[in-house]
Amino acid sequence: MNPIIIRRAIISVSDKTGIVEFAKRLQQWNIEIISTGGTLKTLREAGVHATSISDVTGFPEILDGRVKTLHPKIHGGLLAVSEDKHHARQLEELEIESIDMVVVNLYPFEQTVASNGVSLDVAIEQIDIGGPTMLRAAAKNFKYKTVLSNPGRYESIVSEMEKNNGTISEETRFQLAKEVFLHTSRYDTVISNYLEQYGKKSERPSLPNFFTLALPKKEDLRYGENPHQTAALYGNFHAYFEKLHGKELSYNNIVDIQAAAEIVEEFDDPTVVIIKHTNPCGVGSAPALADAYTKAFATDTKSAFGGIVAVNRVLDMSTAQQVDKVFTEVIIAPGFSDGVLEFLRKKKDRRLVKQRAALRSQTQLVIKQIAGGVLLQTPDDLGFIPEQLTIVTKRAPTDNERASMMFAWRVAKHVKSNAIVYARTDCTVGVGAGQMSRFDSSRIAVLKAQEAGLELRGTAVASDAFFPFADGLLEAVKAGATAVIQPGGSVRDEEVIKAADDNNIAMIFTGVRHFKH
Repeated sequence: MNPIIIRRAIISVSDKTGIVEFAKRLQQWNIEIISTGGTLKTLREAGVHATSISDVTGFPEILDGRVKTLHPKIHGGLLAVSEDKHHARQLEELEIESIDMVVVNLYPFEQTVASNGVSLDVAIEQIDIGGPTMLRAAAKNFKYKTVLSNPGRYESIVSEMEKNNGTISEETRFQLAKEVFLHTSRYDTVISNYLEQYGKKSERPSLPNFFTLALPKKEDLRYGENPHQTAALYGNFHAYFEKLHGKELSYNNIVDIQAAAEIVEEFDDPTVVIIKHTNPCGVGSAPALADAYTKAFATDTKSAFGGIVAVNRVLDMSTAQQVDKVFTEVIIAPGFSDGVLEFLRKKKDRRLVKQRAALRSQTQLVIKQIAGGVLLQTPDDLGFIPEQLTIVTKRAPTDNERASMMFAWRVAKHVKSNAIVYARTDCTVGVGAGQMSRFDSSRIAVLKAQEAGLELRGTAVASDAFFPFADGLLEAVKAGATAVIQPGGSVRDEEVIKAADDNNIAMIFTGVRHFKH
């Protein structure tokens, strides 16, 4: 196990969470603490005895703190191999003392550049040089050094030292070293991605020439899409969604939560979305959230069973009582009115999730695994482009039809291709998803509406991609739709437009496709 006793530690942290308590507990073993700048000031003010880095190196911090730890008396003490007699002799000749522990976290570059309007000069000043160098040096020499880059590790390290007479095992040191290289790798990736994108004004952001993904594991999940698959959650999902009640979130729950939140964010009015297997089975808007739920539920009362419900307003008691009548896996809301949580918690397994931040604020890439690598793309976050909306039929849509078109189009963007959505101004009426033929998707949407007893006459139809033949549009006409919105762009557009004109249908081309595979 090769346990190492800690006699000397260097502490230099940007995130000072828990550092004073950790340093005080280190001093219980009479460990000498070396520190720098703001960390040194924090420790001394808290009564922790700490030696200035300048007293160790015999050289002052210079260039406004840019150079303070880049010195042989620091890196010699970190990189020396303890069992190497030649190294030991050199340390003695140069009066360099060994450093057994490094506690460092880096300048907050990512947090800095996340703020709008940050200048390049400000961003560059948050590129840490000495910190990553010390971390990597100690991690490389993990057989003899302990290195911590994560404040969340302080308690476990102290506990191990208490159990083992102030020593840290090689197994732990190796694990900590791996964490460091993941941490510094991600840090460098964030910097390179920022610099690569800085100043670019293209409508299509360029993607990185070298893609690295280094996310911390947050938790192991019970299983993946199916019980025989292993799964875990990585990254910062809980910054957006906080589980307040119920069983742990499953892999499928998390995927559905993301899908539901993306749809409900399309709407400004009070809106309810009901999701099943990432597809919306009903969407409704109304001044009162309870009425919005009634509209969403009416679209497909069968599929709503065991579904995911998301709302874009604080969930009130009236709406909660309606949702409670149907078995629902997850309820997502930006907040809950007084008494609602207590009411919904009566069902112990149902997950109640608070959406803490808007997904539209994130800029993450969409990743899909393929053989030998991954595909990357920017999110499909393109909204309406008014100048690209073109009325292509003889009859223009009425105001009511146009509003119905816009509602259907917002939903169709989030339905698996081939996607067909029938809607009115404030709710879906029929949804057809994921069929190999657009004609079949339309038939399924009509069948769903008929099963629910919903009237299709006077509805608008949205298609995520162009109608390759007139048959898909004629199916909508047969069902009673009077308006169609689609991207256009088929070699048979004229045939489809003629079919619309022959049946007095108003049709708009958007010029934008929304495939979702």
